Amino acid sequence: MATEPRPRPRLQRRLLGWLLAYVALLSVALAIAGLALHEQAERTVWRSLLHAEMNRYLQRSEEEPGYRWRDGNDLRLYRWQGGPSPPRELAQMGPGLHDDVWVEGKLCVVQVQDSPQGRLALALDVTEFEGMETSVGLRVLAATLVVVVVLGVLLALGVRRIVRPLATMADAIARLRPERGRQRIETGPNDSQELQVIADAFNAYLQRNERFVERERAFIDTASHELRTPIAAIAGAAQLAAQQDGLGPAAREQLQRVLRGTQQVEQLVALLLVLAKDPKRLAAAADRVALHELVPDIVDDHRPLTRDKQLELRIEALAECEIAAPLGIVQAAIGNLLRNAIEHSDRGTIRLRLDADASVTIADPGHGMSPEEVARIYARLARGESRDGGGIGLDLIARLCEHLGWRLDLDADPDGGTVARLRFKPAA
Repeated sequence: MATEPRPRPRLQRRLLGWLLAYVALLSVALAIAGLALHEQAERTVWRSLLHAEMNRYLQRSEEEPGYRWRDGNDLRLYRWQGGPSPPRELAQMGPGLHDDVWVEGKLCVVQVQDSPQGRLALALDVTEFEGMETSVGLRVLAATLVVVVVLGVLLALGVRRIVRPLATMADAIARLRPERGRQRIETGPNDSQELQVIADAFNAYLQRNERFVERERAFIDTASHELRTPIAAIAGAAQLAAQQDGLGPAAREQLQRVLRGTQQVEQLVALLLVLAKDPKRLAAAADRVALHELVPDIVDDHRPLTRDKQLELRIEALAECEIAAPLGIVQAAIGNLLRNAIEHSDRGTIRLRLDADASVTIADPGHGMSPEEVARIYARLARGESRDGGGIGLDLIARLCEHLGWRLDLDADPDGGTVARLRFKPAA
């Protein structure tokens, strides 16, 4: 089962996503760097403050033997000797600065130091300071989010403005029509140099394409004259030969076949030229064609192709139906499918049937196609690729089906061979 292609992301969204990701990463990096610097500066301040207080205490203790430290609301001194035992939170600490330590229910910064008086610990209560720090951090975070949102809006507006000329050019390219001549992509005076380069390259391609179309039209006009002249000569000579007295029935029948063939070729050439110039004119060239009368004539015209093979052409069903389509194209389409069946079969029976829904089915006993080969043919027709030889080819039949509302189905017969079904559009 074929899966639908995933839609491609828009350039505007991709640019905006990358820029927002860059801004977010930059903001996170700055926040991490700011926190690291803040922690380092905070530890430096605490170390300097507590070290200075500890040295002042030790100096006064040496100068005044009876000096006694008095604890304050925020600063307390703990001794390992000559006083009450320190709290167990401090008992296992070594010398140095210890941050974010809970001492007797308070968040403290502790400086532990060895001195002549033994090990001392100076604890500074920073509970209120930490609360203020958290509040300031939340405000900084909120401000950062606001800045990111504002930058995101500004980036979205900027990216939209940058991509808008490219989207405008894409819309202009989408409005180009193959039937119109001298189409160009215009750029504004404020467009970037890159857009001008793209527009110039595309306009150069349009000019080359117009010259190519003009050459093709000139070739078609010349080919029309060169093809019709020998066909008219063959038809005239066959008519004159058919009017001669003394012709036998077999010779007269062969001349009639030549006349029918030249007439069919003349119709086919005219309609192929119409298809090459303007496919929409095909519908205007439609005739009322009785398929139940036309199919036997096509089969009789192709019987000589089976003389050197052990093949039989058999019409199994022939429902009465009419279609509105160019006669020459109908003859060429059915004849091409029948000729392909004959070319790819060596022996057996080629079965034809005409159903009431204007469907012509041709089943051959030939070499057959695997489902993979059928899928490759459909893929080739979808890409508009042509094949070598074989009459007007399946590619042209596919184009006719597209313009005239027909449908061509190819299936691999499980018993061998291929089944081709051409469904015409019944006449109203």
